[in-house]
Amino acid sequence: MKSVSESQNIEWKESWRDEFLKWICGFANAKGGKLYIGMNDDGEVIGVSDSKKLLEDIPNKITQSLGIVADVNLLSKDGKDYIEINVPAYATSISYKGVYHYRSGSTKQVLTGPALESFLNGKRGVTWDNMPIPAFTFNDVDDSAINTFKELAAKKGRIEASLLEEPKDVLLEKLHLTSGGYLTNASMMLFAKDPEKWQLGAYVKIGYFETDAELVYQDEVHGSLIVIVDKIIELIYLKYMRAKISYIGIQRQERYFVPESALRETLLNALCHSQYNYGVPIQISVYKDKLYIANCGQLPDNWTVESLLVKHPSRPFNPNIANVFYLAGFIESWGRGIEKICEACKSDNLPIPEFTVNPSDIMVKFKAPEDRIVHGTERVTEGVTEGVTEKVTDGERAILQLLEIDPGYTYTAMSVILKLSRKTVSERIKKLKEKEMIERVGTDTKGYWKILK
Repeated sequence: MKSVSESQNIEWKESWRDEFLKWICGFANAKGGKLYIGMNDDGEVIGVSDSKKLLEDIPNKITQSLGIVADVNLLSKDGKDYIEINVPAYATSISYKGVYHYRSGSTKQVLTGPALESFLNGKRGVTWDNMPIPAFTFNDVDDSAINTFKELAAKKGRIEASLLEEPKDVLLEKLHLTSGGYLTNASMMLFAKDPEKWQLGAYVKIGYFETDAELVYQDEVHGSLIVIVDKIIELIYLKYMRAKISYIGIQRQERYFVPESALRETLLNALCHSQYNYGVPIQISVYKDKLYIANCGQLPDNWTVESLLVKHPSRPFNPNIANVFYLAGFIESWGRGIEKICEACKSDNLPIPEFTVNPSDIMVKFKAPEDRIVHGTERVTEGVTEGVTEKVTDGERAILQLLEIDPGYTYTAMSVILKLSRKTVSERIKKLKEKEMIERVGTDTKGYWKILK
């Protein structure tokens, strides 16, 4: 019975072929690993007949083709010789015939495009968000976004107050958002009037799904990172997620299956770690019983999903973006984001989210327990429509439909969901009250709407 299996660090081959230098290249560029020659796909030793020659040839081929050194050992089991090639992880990038290979999971990938760019930058100690972008100038900076940052930073007190009085060119330089006399990708993502002018996919997409294949409606949130965070959170809770509603007297209680602090922290993590150079927006998928947040990205070298769930240092993919978020009070600097997400869920008696790491993306899944799932539909129920079809307009019926789902909906929430002005919603509510279809129970701020007929 085999004791190990092929994985991130182990590969088995029955016999040697020079093309396996690609696998050695992949190990060197990733986390290192061991390649065994003379073992079948089940991990059983079948042996090699030319072990002594391989012991001489393989080290020379590795050095000549890759420019690296790997330990090549002759092993034996049950009288059968096999070869172990122990490849260390290299701090520099390694190519085989000009092509960069990378070990991910139990597979070998050829790095191209944005993945290759990120890999090479990482090996050089250069981050994408610190790269200069000459086409982006101070004229393209959104002054209102700068003012928003100043207000947030002043309240948090993590930056010298005198620096917040400086003009934007001095401020951005002191925030390490310039390089070689040019503004950087970080400054563009944080403060541009229109980040998508310079970076494809620089926005957040939100969708509501009935099933994986049935998208009901969606929104896109555009703008600089410093101003879209609250917009996204508000939109999700007003339009996409439904809360279990209960009342203690006239006090309305809302219970969502994702705590706001957990959702905010997960969103901020995605914004700090996303590999924007892939040109793919951060995607938030909402269902009645689950919510996903996914972004292009990867864990730091030698990290696993398990590493995320224990205390770990802060290593954001975009450290300059993360630093501005820290100064604005959005995040902490000690790598406690995942811990805070899990704590928020546990304190609200909710399961901790699931983290899935793929070669080029990271996904967080929140799952609703049965007692937090709202099973009502967005269609008008028989209880609402019975006997009132001829008495209300289609517009008024849409209001009744929402109040059947949640009698605590505010004017603002209904205007967002129905894509109407607040004035129009107010007029329809007034008509329904005049027709004695609804009445207000409790105060304007803490009450709810009761459907009478």
